[in-house]
Amino acid sequence: MTIKEALNQAKSKLKGYENEATFILCEYLNKDKTWLFLNQDLNFDPKIYFQLIDRFNKGEPFEYIFEKVNFWGLDFKINKGVLIPRYDTEILLNQILNLCKTHQFKNILEIGFGSGILSIILAKELKINLTACDINPKALELAKKNAKIHGVEKQIDFKLCDFSTLKDNYDFIFSNPPYIKNSYPIDIWVQSEPKEALFGGEKGYEILEKIIQFAYSKKVKFIACEFGYDQKKVLNKILKKYHFSNLFFKDEAGYDRVFVAKFTQN
Repeated sequence: MTIKEALNQAKSKLKGYENEATFILCEYLNKDKTWLFLNQDLNFDPKIYFQLIDRFNKGEPFEYIFEKVNFWGLDFKINKGVLIPRYDTEILLNQILNLCKTHQFKNILEIGFGSGILSIILAKELKINLTACDINPKALELAKKNAKIHGVEKQIDFKLCDFSTLKDNYDFIFSNPPYIKNSYPIDIWVQSEPKEALFGGEKGYEILEKIIQFAYSKKVKFIACEFGYDQKKVLNKILKKYHFSNLFFKDEAGYDRVFVAKFTQN
C-alpha cells in the first residue's frame, strides 16, 4: 500500500479528525508533511500505523500514544495516568515568569505539578530553586524524569503529598489545579486522562478555593492560578474575602483563564 492510500484510508476512519491521521503518520514515520507529500507513492506496510489510528479512534490521546508532548517549544515525556499539558497553560507560565523576574521570592511552591513542566521551565529559564507537590505517584515519577532530561533535577524538590499538609511557609504559590465541574461532559480523549487532575468538585472551583485559603493561612505574597472559563466572578469574591487583590488574564479565545493575586493585609 502506498503512503497516500494508507493516509486516505486512515482519514476515512477519523471523520472530523482527518488532520490527526496525518500527525500520527508523521510521528510514526518520523517525517514531516512535506516529506509525506513528496513520497506519497512510496509503498510501506501500514499495519502498525493502522493500529495507532485505531487506538486514537478509541479515545487514546495522541500524546499518550507516542508518550511525548511539546510545551513552550520544549519536548517532555508524558504517560497515561498524568494530565496532558495544554497550550492555554502557557498564559499561566507567562505570568509566573513575569512575577519571578520582578520579585525576589525566597520560597516558591507549585501545587499539582503533573508532568512537571511549569516548575521545570521556571527552574531552567530563571536558574532558581523551588518546591512542587502532587498527590499522584505516577506524576512524581514522570516529573522527576522530565526534570532530569532538562538538567534541573537538583533545583526542584518534588513532594508526593497534599498541599494542605505542608508546614513550610511560601511567598509565591502557583497552580494549574483541577477546576472542571464533576457533572461537565468531556470528550473521549479527555476521558482517558486522570479524573483527579480534571475535576475540582460539584462546583468546580473547590480546590481553587482551598488553595486561596491555604495561601491566606501562610500569608503568601502572591498566587497565580489557572481556572475555568466561567469562574471569574466567584473567584473574585473568594480572593477579596481572603484579602487578595487580583488581576485576570484571558486566553486566545477570549475566556478568562488565569488570575494573579497579591496579599494586601499587613
